[in-house]
Amino acid sequence: MALKLGVIVSLTDGPEGAIEKVASYGLPTCQVSCWDVALYTDERAHQLRTAAQAARIEITTLWAGWPGRKVWNFVEGPTTIGIVPPETRDERVRALKRGADFARTLGVPSITTHAGFIPENPSDPLYPGVVDALRDVARYCRERGLQFWFETGQETPTTLLRVIEDVGTDNLGVNLDPANLLMYGKANPVDALDVIGRFVRGVHAKDGEYPTNGRELGIERPLGEGRVNFPMLVRRLRSLGFEGALTIEREISGPRQAADIRRAIDLLAPLCGD
Repeated sequence: MALKLGVIVSLTDGPEGAIEKVASYGLPTCQVSCWDVALYTDERAHQLRTAAQAARIEITTLWAGWPGRKVWNFVEGPTTIGIVPPETRDERVRALKRGADFARTLGVPSITTHAGFIPENPSDPLYPGVVDALRDVARYCRERGLQFWFETGQETPTTLLRVIEDVGTDNLGVNLDPANLLMYGKANPVDALDVIGRFVRGVHAKDGEYPTNGRELGIERPLGEGRVNFPMLVRRLRSLGFEGALTIEREISGPRQAADIRRAIDLLAPLCGD
């Protein structure tokens, strides 16, 4: 079965603007990202759904962000990212539930997010509260006919597997970001599939490098210029029965972003055939 290509777009561009961006690349799928809960309105959901249907573009997941300060590094990241920090956990759980309501109205099958720097030690005092919060969100999603997908990044594959087991609901999946696994120094993405591969429902086609110091993430690279072995990764995903989309993500803006996305399409398209 041929895999579909897509690109991640932002709801801040407006419903029509987001879909127009996907269409400009000639791609059949996308993920829609939103970090502002104020944008989760029924009107906007209907506009986005109408625009996607008119363009025959499938929205595979809502990438649901959360409010508050976030620092993407190894020093302040553990206390600012996701639902791990207790001080912001309740507010962010509420934001994820609003995202789930928006996704249901939109008619997409899942929401995706970063859970944060989940403690690797299950005896860590923070761990039970994180699991409880994730179970709360996952059950809320299940009640609305949605899956809940973990974006890989801040946790090792083994830690993520343990969390999936401990949350214990039947609607959990993984949005595999191979570059994040490298940039956070957590795993080789191909090897990570031996641990969490059976849970992968979506993939971010992004490239990057391992960290070179203990404070800052590794560098994101244009697809094909980093360490992710995409031919091997796609072959392994196929062997596991993966039938989802490869969603291109390039975390810059402007003309360079567009050029890198088009180059990524050229590199990935031959890997997606039957």
